[in-house]
Amino acid sequence: MFRAGCQSRKALTKNGSSGQLYNRFFNGCCLPDHYREGLIYSMKRSFIIIPVLLAVFVLFSAVFSQAEPLADGEYTADFKTDSSMFKVCEANDGKGILTVRDGEMNIHVSLSSKNILNLFPGLAEDAKKDGAELLEPTTDEVTYSDGFQDTVYGFDIPVPYLDEEFDLALIGKKGKWYDHKVSVSSPEPIESAAGSGIPDGSYLCEVTLEGGSGKASVSSPAVVEITDGAPTASVIWSSPYYEYMIVGETRYEPVRTEGNSAFEIPVVLDADMEVSACTLAMSQPHLIDYTLHFDSSTLKEFAEQ
Repeated sequence: MFRAGCQSRKALTKNGSSGQLYNRFFNGCCLPDHYREGLIYSMKRSFIIIPVLLAVFVLFSAVFSQAEPLADGEYTADFKTDSSMFKVCEANDGKGILTVRDGEMNIHVSLSSKNILNLFPGLAEDAKKDGAELLEPTTDEVTYSDGFQDTVYGFDIPVPYLDEEFDLALIGKKGKWYDHKVSVSSPEPIESAAGSGIPDGSYLCEVTLEGGSGKASVSSPAVVEITDGAPTASVIWSSPYYEYMIVGETRYEPVRTEGNSAFEIPVVLDADMEVSACTLAMSQPHLIDYTLHFDSSTLKEFAEQ
């Protein structure tokens, strides 16, 4: 019986389309026909089922690994490119401001110079076509860690998705389009009063100041205006010699020319807020770092007289 089984196996595998595969597997073993056929049937099913299961696993993994869409609001985010000649200016530490509105994302980035004249969301060959909608630059003021200020070009760039590269073409002063890959990742929400339950209006709020030599101070309480959930404060210094303030990437000028220096700046409630202010009180201008803290527990409605 076993001999017949071996002979039957040899005959069957010689003529079968997958004979070589099975012949190698059964080489050196003799099984009865019904055992052999059952084993072959099981192997055939495995060759079909296992790839299907793997494909299903990969599909479900891709679906469930997708991150939840970002809620509407503003975020800081990393902006990375494939070229050292095309990057965010060092003053902004490789980051831009990501804005999400109705599920659509745009990031504003300040570049390192004014050498890039236009951007195009896509490939260079499409940017050259008639009717292509090019991204126009903004003029941004940036301040470096040593206090040096510069004027550079910035762009508002549509972001199709996060954490993956997408095409972004550019044209410089030489008039030639170049293809590049960029990505946006690691969004961090920019805190505001939105969602805090504080209604829009005018308030008085206690504020503390730290930093510098310790001699400077600001008036407290300060007037805080909340509009669409975003607080703006009137910061009045103890000196008339402050020429401007820097908050984030933006420079703010004084709102009055007489008396102590006063500024209207966007603020964050219940968190330490890093700002810089340039004073003329010394022999030459000095940009000094300070920390402001606005305590929302002290908010009181304010009616301007």
